[in-house]
Amino acid sequence: MSREVAESFKEALWKLEEDRDVEPMLEVLSDDCEVGNVAVPGTFSGQDGAREFWTRYRKTFDEMKSTFRNIFAGDGRAALEWTTEATENGDSVSYEGVSILEIEGDEVKRFMAYFDPAHLNRQIVD
Repeated sequence: MSREVAESFKEALWKLEEDRDVEPMLEVLSDDCEVGNVAVPGTFSGQDGAREFWTRYRKTFDEMKSTFRNIFAGDGRAALEWTTEATENGDSVSYEGVSILEIEGDEVKRFMAYFDPAHLNRQIVD
């Protein structure tokens, strides 16, 4: 089941990136989920917190597309290795990292993304 949930997460992320539609992402997350990444302080909790996190995340870039190099899944967890290519104010941005999903049943209970935010910030500022 973890692999299927990871694939659903990936599809929801692509929908968010392409259409700016946060609803498919919320459908993958549990009602009491916790989401975050290394670039924002703290975590966001529940569906309202997740909506805020993913809406803010998508507003960071004009256009964006993530590709996935590896997805490892099993025993209620998944790791997704990715690269995101984006534009921000007309400038190209590329960053890569790993997202960890903690899965309960057919939903993501916890999402955390790890990447080098200093590298990302340098690209946006330059």
